[in-house]
Parts: sequence; C-alpha cells; structure tokens
Amino acid sequence: MHTLHFDENKCLACEARDCLTRCRYMNMDAQGAAAELKKLIAGEDSPVLHDCITCYACEEYCPMGNHPFYLIVSRQEALGISPLPSPLVRQGIQMGIPFRGEPEIEKVDGLALNMGVFSGLSHLISGKLFENVTPISTDSRKMFHYFCQLMYLHYGKVSVINERLEGVMEAISAHDADAVVHFHDECYGTYTSYAPAFGMAVPFKSIHLFEFLHDRLTELAGEIHPLGFRVAYQRPCSSRLSPDKHVFVDKIFDMVGVEHVERQYKNEEALCCGSTIMPQKRPDSRRFCLDIQRENIEDMKRAGAELCIFNCPACMQTLWKQITEYGIMPIWMSDLCRMAIGEKPA
Repeated sequence: MHTLHFDENKCLACEARDCLTRCRYMNMDAQGAAAELKKLIAGEDSPVLHDCITCYACEEYCPMGNHPFYLIVSRQEALGISPLPSPLVRQGIQMGIPFRGEPEIEKVDGLALNMGVFSGLSHLISGKLFENVTPISTDSRKMFHYFCQLMYLHYGKVSVINERLEGVMEAISAHDADAVVHFHDECYGTYTSYAPAFGMAVPFKSIHLFEFLHDRLTELAGEIHPLGFRVAYQRPCSSRLSPDKHVFVDKIFDMVGVEHVERQYKNEEALCCGSTIMPQKRPDSRRFCLDIQRENIEDMKRAGAELCIFNCPACMQTLWKQITEYGIMPIWMSDLCRMAIGEKPA
C-alpha cells in the first residue's frame, strides 16, 4: 500500500497558498483557498475536486514541495469524483495495462533511452545527438511494459498508477543501464517526483531529455550553426513535476541560436494544451478548451514566434494544426537541435 507523503501542517501553516490562488483555471483568493485546502486535508468534498483541469501546475506553485496536486487526485478517487466520464475512464485503464507478453530485455552498456509508449516516434532519436544511447521500449507490441502510467492522474486514479508502477520500474531496471534518459517529461516526472512522493524506491538514475540534449550539444559545439528563428515553447503539464529541468529550455535555445520570444503565457505562466480538458465532464469543457487554445496561440503570434517547439506528443497532436493555421511551424525540440548541427529534421 503506497501512501502519499503529504505534511498537512505545512499546508495549514502556508500563507501564500499559491497552489490554488495562482491557478489559471480557478478564481480563488487567499481566504477561499485556505478554506478549500482545509476541506481537502480533511478528505471532504470541495469545488477544487470538480473544477481542477489536472494541469499539474499546483505541484510547481507549492513553495514547500508538499504535493498539492497528488493530494487533489487522491481525494478525487477517494470520493468518486472523476474528471472524465466513466466510459472513458474504463477504456483508458484497460488500454494501458502492461505485461502483455514478455519484453525482450537486453543489457545496456552505458545510457538507455526510454521511449515509454512512444515507440512510434523512435525516428526522433536518430543522428549524432543520440549516438551514445541505446533505445529501449521501441517495440510497439511491448511498449506498455514501459508505460509510466502517470496519465491516470488526469483520470483521478492514483490507485491504478500505484498498482502498476513498480512492475514498470522493474522492466526498465532489468536493462541494467548506467542511467536512463526519458524521452517524455511524464516519464521523468514519474520517477523523480511521483514515485518518491508515494514512497516507491526507484532502482535506476533518471536523466531529463533536455539535460541530455544540452550536454550533447555542448560536446558538438563546434558543429552548431545558429538558426536565427524566433520561437515559442509549448510547455507540457508534466514539466511541472520537474521545474528544475525547465531551465534547459532556454539553455538549449541559446546554444542553437534562437530567440525565445517574450509573451504572457511563458514558463510558470504557461497554458495547458487542452488535450485533457476537452473530454472532461464539465458542461463547458469544449468551449473552455478552445478558448484556452486560441488565447495561447494568439499569444505566440503576437510575440512574433515563427516556430513553436514541442516535447510532449500529446501537446503536439493537440495543437499542431491550429498552430500552422496561424502561420507558425510546429517542431520537436530534438529536431530543432538536429537542425543546428546541420542535420535534417526527422
């Protein structure tokens, strides 16, 4: 039984209450936030449990690292308040079942690169940047052995994550790599934030993809040709679980010679792509989602962005068409780096 490491005394003593007052999707002042936090701690129903769009941002906003978002999701499950309709929850939980058949475990000498469930994007990890890593989870038939399961935070289902996660970590650990580079922010956040928060021992060292790309660009510095584009970055929700790694976004942009445009919805103020909002049970979810997407993309356009840089496949799938309609080119971060060293985008 895995229990969330949450210190209610820290929460009750907090004067900032940034977890709720800074939320872009709930309008709450400090007094209201204090009252709702007390309800959450006591395990009582609260509007927070119904209005949360599961964007993870409160995890970053908490000044004490006390895991308010994990608490919200835990309370949603305990009280039967799912953000998504029941049929979608059942379908999603069934889809992500790992351990169908056995993965082919090969020992890795050096660094492994975990693709998670994105084996279909393995073409993005080619070229000089990735010469010194060995991909794992590239077999689409066995990729769910490596599925970090954190998606179920959007479903209000921590029990599903906790039931499956240790088996997933065993599959990754069996490769016996020196360390594991994670293609997706969600995987990295699972093993550096979620698992420790629920008292799970992680049997391998994790490296964020952006830190890896930064280090490889440093090694290949002599081959970099500044690109000269003005870019915006679509920050994914799962990046909120590793805010200390977000610094590598601007470090990479500086190295490859692009300008990260100044705009309203940047860094901690980033807006969700909307992929988790559209299917929610709230009656205005579609309109609410489309309004957020439009506001976000228009902000990029006003700032003069020529490219929008993505790392999350869900964000890319959700926004690429709308972004191109505004005359902005969507591109993966790895492809941006590849272009800077004279390679063609994958």
